[in-house]
Amino acid sequence: MKIALAGNPNSGKTTLFNALTGKTAHVGNWAGVTVDKKEGLVKKAFNKTDAEITVVDLPGAYSMSPFSSEEAITRDFVKNEKPDVILNIVDATNLSRSLFFTTQLLELNIPVVVALNKSDLTKSKKTIIDIQTLSKLLGCPVVETTSTKSAKNGLDNVVSTAIELTGKHQTVPFVSDDVDLSNAKLVEASDIKRFKFVKNIVEKVEQREVKNNRQTVQDTVDRVVANKWLGLPIFAVIMWSVFSISQTHLGPILADLLVGWIDAFYGLVEGLLGSDVSPVLGALLLDGIIGGVGAVVGFLPLIMVLFFLLALLEDCGYMARVAVIMDRFFKHLGLSGKSIIPMVIGTGCAIPGIMATRTIQNERQRRTTAMLTPFMPCGAKLPVIALFAGVFFNDAAWVGTSMYFLGIAIITFGALVVVRITGEKNARSFFIMELPEYRFPSVKRAVISTLSRAKAFIIKAGTIILLCNAVVQVMQTFNWQFEVVAEGAAGTSILASIASPFALVLIPLGFGVWQLAAAAITGFIAKENVVGTLAVVYGITNFIDTEELALISGGSDVASIMGLSSVAALSYLIFNLFTPPCFAALGAMNAEMEDKKWLWAGIGFQFGMGYVVAFITYQIGTLITTGVLGQGFIYGLAVTLILVGTLLYFIYKGEGLAQKKLNMHTA
Repeated sequence: MKIALAGNPNSGKTTLFNALTGKTAHVGNWAGVTVDKKEGLVKKAFNKTDAEITVVDLPGAYSMSPFSSEEAITRDFVKNEKPDVILNIVDATNLSRSLFFTTQLLELNIPVVVALNKSDLTKSKKTIIDIQTLSKLLGCPVVETTSTKSAKNGLDNVVSTAIELTGKHQTVPFVSDDVDLSNAKLVEASDIKRFKFVKNIVEKVEQREVKNNRQTVQDTVDRVVANKWLGLPIFAVIMWSVFSISQTHLGPILADLLVGWIDAFYGLVEGLLGSDVSPVLGALLLDGIIGGVGAVVGFLPLIMVLFFLLALLEDCGYMARVAVIMDRFFKHLGLSGKSIIPMVIGTGCAIPGIMATRTIQNERQRRTTAMLTPFMPCGAKLPVIALFAGVFFNDAAWVGTSMYFLGIAIITFGALVVVRITGEKNARSFFIMELPEYRFPSVKRAVISTLSRAKAFIIKAGTIILLCNAVVQVMQTFNWQFEVVAEGAAGTSILASIASPFALVLIPLGFGVWQLAAAAITGFIAKENVVGTLAVVYGITNFIDTEELALISGGSDVASIMGLSSVAALSYLIFNLFTPPCFAALGAMNAEMEDKKWLWAGIGFQFGMGYVVAFITYQIGTLITTGVLGQGFIYGLAVTLILVGTLLYFIYKGEGLAQKKLNMHTA
């Protein structure tokens, strides 16, 4: 048996899907989080039959007439896959909007059960809904649900109702006119009839408390946090607080416990190997695998604290306000207002962020957003931020916060460039987003979200990062004749010979040594590899000071071993954060862009931006701190001028294209 979950965006579909299946699909307190269908089996606690019941979580849709790719997924699945039952999740706090879609689903001759979700919120608002009358008028069962609660949530009732309804016929309450969908006026007239029908139902079944025009507490809060002048500074303070808690206070304390276990495991393996083991094998197991992977995993508690705090902000409804705040800027850049959502999702992982761009209808805006989303620091980049903030900047919270705002600045610049290159500088977009109500964040949901991301991080550490560190250790151990490199001659290793040419290009950025170049190269496979590779090439087992309960900082041995000034360290951090993302994210870019020219242009722009911003940071920072420019200035300036010149050439061509389009429009 197959049940399809269908409903409006942010109606609670994914929360209900997780509750029914026990899965941990990402849930957001805003619309547009689900962009593809997900499947899972109903838990035995809700399925009292012997047969398996598959539940499919479909992207949110307002209508069966799709205006976006995610709505098309929902329509095509329901029409072509023919599920046994459609479980229509209806937002009880917004019946009039939700029932429009319900009446369309009822026309498909597939049994429909209405799950009247968020019923707890209607009671708190003193709104009364006559369930029996609603069921009679729709001609289908209506079951109250509260998918955020673990008990008395109505889920067992809704599943049993769906099972009983399988194969049964339902009376269609409203039959639409057979109209030509290409005729906008006929479609509009048909929709107006449906809206009138829905309005008539709502008037009969819903009783709301009469309210005056006084502002609610939510309105008062929004006037402050979403204010066009105060919104951005408040966001900056909140992000600084999040990084301060996760990177300076609570995170390092928890990291100390984990690093203690890693050190104990390191000592155990070292003891088991004994003194007779081959030095090469010992170095591979201890330094390459345990040391390299342990250096990355040691930052897991810091990342988990950060994700937990961000999950709380999202669940309470604040992150939706951030989208509104940023839309005021983005709509002047030729981007869609929907571009905000992929970028916020991208702070967790760039891959789902890039995939979320499919909600954007305009092709240029979708491709531009897919190209720019990786500039937002994701979870994979957090260990790199934490390492350099701790080692070179005494755990300063401003480092992480500034990287997010630098990412926003680069995105702003990139959007302005792309809109001029494509000749659409006069394009404007509009963003309509239903703001969710503020609510107390669920600690349970935040913990589930955090553990899900931690699991993905550990799996990645145990596969890609482990393999990469093992390869790095082998390449550092042998030369091209496959002879073990003599002590003190690491520069003759395979790894050094591969990384050294790349290191020459990085001299103007302040870190032209093969060890740092090698770490940057492995970072293109997975950004966490930067930390792991640094641990391997410099022989550092971990970056957490277990005695001080904090990241190794300031004038520590780690900073001395790397040989970087604080300015060069900041440049290195910027280069690794804002050059092209991991290979998996590039694959997602390729899939969403559907154009190789856009893909390679995007990769080139990402590499160019990372290089130029790092170059400017190092050279100006060195000039300020020492009174002279950094090494390789002339060479770096030449590369920068070539990149800028190339960009200006394409902008010039785009200006001509824009003028041509304008002339055609006015002709």
